[in-house]
Amino acid sequence: MKTPIGKFFTFILLIFAFSFSMAENPHAPEAATHVDEKAQRRTEIQADIEHHLQDSHFYGIFGDKEKGVYYGFPLPVILIDNGLKVFSSSEFDHGKKLVEKDGIFYKLYHNKIYKTDAQGTINYDEHHHAMNEKPLDFSITKNVFNIILTGVILLLLFGAMAKGYRKSMVPKGVSSFLEPIVLYVKDEIAIPNIGEKHYKKFMGFLLTVFFFVWFLNMLGISPLAANVTGSVAVTFALALIVLIITLAKGGKTYWLHIFDPLGNTMPWIAKIPLYILLIPIEILGIFIKPFSLMIRLYANITAGHYVMMGLLGIIFIERSIGMSSFSFVLAFVIFIIEFFVALLQAYIFTMLASLYFGFAVQEHHHDHEEAH
Repeated sequence: MKTPIGKFFTFILLIFAFSFSMAENPHAPEAATHVDEKAQRRTEIQADIEHHLQDSHFYGIFGDKEKGVYYGFPLPVILIDNGLKVFSSSEFDHGKKLVEKDGIFYKLYHNKIYKTDAQGTINYDEHHHAMNEKPLDFSITKNVFNIILTGVILLLLFGAMAKGYRKSMVPKGVSSFLEPIVLYVKDEIAIPNIGEKHYKKFMGFLLTVFFFVWFLNMLGISPLAANVTGSVAVTFALALIVLIITLAKGGKTYWLHIFDPLGNTMPWIAKIPLYILLIPIEILGIFIKPFSLMIRLYANITAGHYVMMGLLGIIFIERSIGMSSFSFVLAFVIFIIEFFVALLQAYIFTMLASLYFGFAVQEHHHDHEEAH
């Protein structure tokens, strides 16, 4: 099986077979009943999971950490620090070496680049956080590479779709796959939440964000990709775009609802005490809505990765036939569920974004305009 999914299944089966061999070999180095050994393996697996979920300047596919052998390819490092500095991340040799540019030394430490001295000294605060100065980093990291890759895939797919429609309005090839999804977003998400009058101006963004989040999520559960939507920086950027569009398209009714939510239901003198409480809540709600978008996508994707990788880690911690079998089955089930979660999170993000856009352009009859 040469597809990423096929490689993942092969990888899982190899782990499963390895766990059986370890459990059945009395001379294996795991005589794994010792509590200290289990605790050490648990710590190592936890560190591996956290490392996998972090962004990286090296696009790693697989490797052997103990031997220091990694398979993948380096990515370009782009720093602004007394000028522009561009070089390959391979110069860091996975954090083993310092990089000197124009008399300034840089060190890769926990996937972040710090300025240091010729000895590579890292200074810490009382919480053991690195205190070294960091240059302005515009590097093409693993997450950025996958974002660019997803963008290229979308351009190719929808470019092919547009080209096909120029020849015939009958969907063929990639169009037969994409058209039902596009129509679903239009008919079941955009129109019901935004309305017939205004939905068209938001369709470009809604379709883009739906397929963008979906494809990134799918790449995230493949063996070769990064945890892009599990990065709060990415989900923050998406939520910020939703906020900007909502505020830019907000109409009269939208702003009146925020700054005059009670309308003409009572005299102004009676509303003033209530508005001291209501208006700050309404303003806070403007930012809470996109914040919930950001956290929902980030938390669900990250949790799925943690659970699946944690279950696989149990195989190496326990090294017994019973626990390995149980962990393998659960990990496989979670992996299947992750396919649906990838699509579901794209749907939820698009649905909520359309709801916020609908609130912004609503033209409902308001008490402000009621006749006495």
